[in-house]
Amino acid sequence: MVRKILIGLAVVIALFVLVVATRPSAFHIERSAAIAAPPDVVFAQVDDLHAWAGWSPWEKMDPQMKKLFDGKPSGVGAIYAWEGNDKVGEGRMTIEKSEPPGRIVIKLEFLKPFEATNICTFTFAPTPAGTQITWAMDGNNGFMAKGAALFMNMDALVGGDFERGLAALKAVSEAAAKAKSDGANAAK
Repeated sequence: MVRKILIGLAVVIALFVLVVATRPSAFHIERSAAIAAPPDVVFAQVDDLHAWAGWSPWEKMDPQMKKLFDGKPSGVGAIYAWEGNDKVGEGRMTIEKSEPPGRIVIKLEFLKPFEATNICTFTFAPTPAGTQITWAMDGNNGFMAKGAALFMNMDALVGGDFERGLAALKAVSEAAAKAKSDGANAAK
């Protein structure tokens, strides 16, 4: 009887390993938002890593997070490292491409609670009402992450954070655009 249980358990484990091994490694998560502000205003909020405190969803998860900025203040070579609680972990972002006002590419390195390197791309398209921004993240899952993805919807989980971040970015950018417009009107 014990032998049958062990054989059955081995078969279940083998099937699980087979299913996980055949899952795709590459993933893509993407969200977009319309912002009533010009692309250069929205671009500046993302390109300056210091400005992320005003809109990043992860900043709100750990207000006591330790932050370190290195390199240039914005644009290619700007670096933002963090060390926080269990919700935000530890990692580093480096701006690899900054093409005003259309695109920013960031290398995103997670160090804790797990190691991973992903690429985040922000695109800014002008619209009659302002800017259409798209925030995307691409990467590859290892075996453990592919296994976890069987039980958790990573697109909904991370995508929800992107949606909260974009909503906050919208508020910050629209306020910045209004302040810029009010300042220009006052100067006339």
